[in-house]
Amino acid sequence: MKKSYNIESYFRDVGKVISGLGKEQKKIQTISKKIAECSKNGNKILVAGNGGSCADADHFVGELVCTFVRRDKKPISAINLNSGPASITAWSNDFDYESFCKRMVEAHGNRNDILFLISTGGGNYQNKASINLVHAAIEAKKKGLKIISLVGKDGGELKKISNEVIIIKNKSTSIIQEAHMSIMHAICYLLEQKL
Repeated sequence: MKKSYNIESYFRDVGKVISGLGKEQKKIQTISKKIAECSKNGNKILVAGNGGSCADADHFVGELVCTFVRRDKKPISAINLNSGPASITAWSNDFDYESFCKRMVEAHGNRNDILFLISTGGGNYQNKASINLVHAAIEAKKKGLKIISLVGKDGGELKKISNEVIIIKNKSTSIIQEAHMSIMHAICYLLEQKL
């Protein structure tokens, strides 16, 4: 017989991880300060993730460009690197998806912009998971962008490349994503106070 899934214990596990994010308060404040400075200086935020993290990237970009709580918030220039299906399919068909985000950084990234990466694993050369984000980060570093990453598990390759990183030390993809979204909402909350 199939083991039933215990929703109560899932919510308890999610709650533990999210309530533990208080220990990341200084990093979250630093990240929001860097995004605010980037925006004030006329630079932009490039955001990327894969799968559910791509959807989270879209959500975050929407909060930055539009509003969060305050309707009078100034827009922050932000682009989800994976939001253009024509570009993604053209590049992936002619070359490969692994280099697509790098290509987008080449096209849109300028010195002092921020590359904001969201990945539950952080990139792994052996199994090639999120390696597209690793290539994008390496290109961003060459071009003088600041790299901020929200990652999970052990942090993967991105923890070594990023200027700022928050690692959710958990193995559950969905719990890591819940924590990432909470962090992004906290960043938006702080940005509305700063801008």
